[in-house]
Amino acid sequence: MSDYLMHTYARQPITFVRGEGPWLYDDNDRRYLDAISGIAVCGLGHAHPAVSDAVCEQARTLMHTSNLYQVETQSRLGQRLCTLAGMDAAFFSNSGAEANEAAIKIARLYGHNHHIAEPEIVVMEHSFHGRTLATLSATGNRKVQAGFEPLVRGFVRAPYGDIEAVRQIAANRPNVVAVLVEPVQGEGGICIPPDDYLNGLRSLCDEHGWLLMLDEIQSGMGRAGRWFAHQLNGIRPDVMTLAKALGNGMPIGACLACGEAARTFAPGNHGSTFGGNPLACRTALAVIDAIESNGLVERAAALGQRMLAGLHDGLSGRSGVADIRGLGLLLGIELDRPCAELVERAREQGLLINVTAGNVIRLLPPLIIDDAQAQAIVDGVVALVREFLSSTPEG
Repeated sequence: MSDYLMHTYARQPITFVRGEGPWLYDDNDRRYLDAISGIAVCGLGHAHPAVSDAVCEQARTLMHTSNLYQVETQSRLGQRLCTLAGMDAAFFSNSGAEANEAAIKIARLYGHNHHIAEPEIVVMEHSFHGRTLATLSATGNRKVQAGFEPLVRGFVRAPYGDIEAVRQIAANRPNVVAVLVEPVQGEGGICIPPDDYLNGLRSLCDEHGWLLMLDEIQSGMGRAGRWFAHQLNGIRPDVMTLAKALGNGMPIGACLACGEAARTFAPGNHGSTFGGNPLACRTALAVIDAIESNGLVERAAALGQRMLAGLHDGLSGRSGVADIRGLGLLLGIELDRPCAELVERAREQGLLINVTAGNVIRLLPPLIIDDAQAQAIVDGVVALVREFLSSTPEG
């Protein structure tokens, strides 16, 4: 069957046929504990009853009408998200990349409205914002850009976490209109900036009339221990993007905005055929309801601290472990050598993990895991890392 698919993925040799909570089952009915959640998508785990019921009920009622008409579930979802985030308006898309495309277009139109002919957006090294041409150009990873030149112009790059670098850009680049940044760099290796970094960016944007645009696609929807990671800093962005866990597997993205940014688009400036259709929005509403009713935001904060402490207890001070870091249920263990082979080793033991940036074990377990499952992930990863470091020379 794979002969008929474009070779865009280095797929693992396994096929999952069903899921239940934090567990996935392959076509041999072997069970695996999922500590990656479809890359931060299935925050409620697999086959969550409330989400499944919402999908089935809506699919039997109305799936799509297009944005030529009012969409009741879209209006309700926009209100729920804007209330949770303190924002004014939402645009719905099908993916995180498309949500970031909307943010980029808002920034450019905002710049033109302020008489800047060639607007520029500050983006960060080691960031990841998507694989469309504009979001690929904004991404700070040369490996994923190679071969797709010429890239889209209008992005100015700064080191992540370095507020002084952005201050220098402000002093030398008069065409800058916005900053696009992840509160936590997920693909970049669970990189967490200094505590006052986002506050510093907020102040710089206010000082220079820029838009602060936060990519919460991986860190949002409760994973960081707040609904959105930036809320830990007590700030509000001008634009915020969401996707991944918003639909728990149903493709949906959102670009939220407030103030002038929320009023920048006019009819005809942007659109999406499938974005915000009744099925996707009804699913996302069920996701929000489930997160709220089960206290999963607070659960992610507490469980993340416990898992991080367990990883420190098992691995801190061990030769080969460069860093252990986390925010809520975004957890990373950085080694001093490449460790991609740990993915296969873990899978063989019934545990699904991910390695990003070459040497960072990334853990993004579902928010619904219980204490025993959380401990099993910690124990499994600690044992794998210890065995790997004892048997693998420094690279």
